[in-house]
Amino acid sequence: MSISSRMPARLSALAATAALLVAGLAGPAAASANENAAVAGAAAPTVDLATNPGFEIPASSLADWGSVPGWRCSGGPAEASVTSAAPHSGGSALAVTPAGDESTGECAQTVSVQPGATYTASAWVRGKFVFLGATGGTDRPTAPAWTEDTHGGWQKLTTRFTAGPTATTVRLAVHGWYEQGPFAVDDVRVEGPAPAPATAAASVATSDKVVFFTVDDGWQTSPEAERFIADHQLPITAFPLPMAAAADPGYFRRVTAVPGSSVQNHSVSHPDLTKLSPAEQQVEICDARDSLTLRFGTAPTVFRPPFFAWNADTLQAAANCGMRTVLTADADFSWGASNIWHEGTLSPGDVVLMHWSDTLAGDLQRALAAAEAAGLKPAGLASYLH
Repeated sequence: MSISSRMPARLSALAATAALLVAGLAGPAAASANENAAVAGAAAPTVDLATNPGFEIPASSLADWGSVPGWRCSGGPAEASVTSAAPHSGGSALAVTPAGDESTGECAQTVSVQPGATYTASAWVRGKFVFLGATGGTDRPTAPAWTEDTHGGWQKLTTRFTAGPTATTVRLAVHGWYEQGPFAVDDVRVEGPAPAPATAAASVATSDKVVFFTVDDGWQTSPEAERFIADHQLPITAFPLPMAAAADPGYFRRVTAVPGSSVQNHSVSHPDLTKLSPAEQQVEICDARDSLTLRFGTAPTVFRPPFFAWNADTLQAAANCGMRTVLTADADFSWGASNIWHEGTLSPGDVVLMHWSDTLAGDLQRALAAAEAAGLKPAGLASYLH
């Protein structure tokens, strides 16, 4: 099909988008719904929930995709990159050049929201036919904000949406239009009430005779540990770093195949989060969530802070990335250790730390023996927490 023959269909689609915009702004029912949701969420402070909104945070050397922290761009680094050329503010902006006439150059992120609350999304853009919209968790179709042409300068796009009654996330996206050339984005904001901070825990409150085996990092995959897990049908909660998981995703699927097992979040690059700003912490946690979700099909809800180092900012950043629990541990059986950080033997609800290493098979064997000696059995973690 030629470019010219595709244009009528695309222009019709563009017209339909414009009609949706007009309808979304014209109807009093939409305004009423937004006002009601705003009243419901009035007690919560308004904050900016966007991840890396000004494109100022550099990519980690351990990031396993794209060059834009916090954002997932459909064309990857071939289309989207951070530029220091004439940003709207600060030192950087997002520059997108669609690679072909089949691409709009979309860049998107998942934003955690409170059910029923109303949010205002905005972005400064430069270029022709640039769009900003939120989908996937709104209580009704929400018209995107868009501009036909910013005439070489920066223009602010703004749209409002109300999260559905059970929604906890929405998908925020910016994109251009077919065959309209490059565009730029800066200073994105999603303003509204933040999710409640995640809960910090080192163990699980339960009277069940269970313990929880958790295994971190993932740089060394042990066939012996894999066999031990399968032979003993051990539910394992894996906390791999995204790049480690990407090196052998089949291994992590196999070692978490026992019912109750899951893959959870351990950050992108294993930093001491207490030394990072809230915005940098959010990038570390959200980008790891996105990578693991893409690779394993289920979004993590538990975050294990590297070095067990966390602060109040970590709890909020984790919640902004959809994490409900920030989990440490109260026993360590890594690398030949047998440390229990409370008096006596393992207790119901204890979380046991281990690491993917060449000693893991033996570590698992010792941990299982300690659990059995205390009359406990390993169980799946996520179902007990959430």
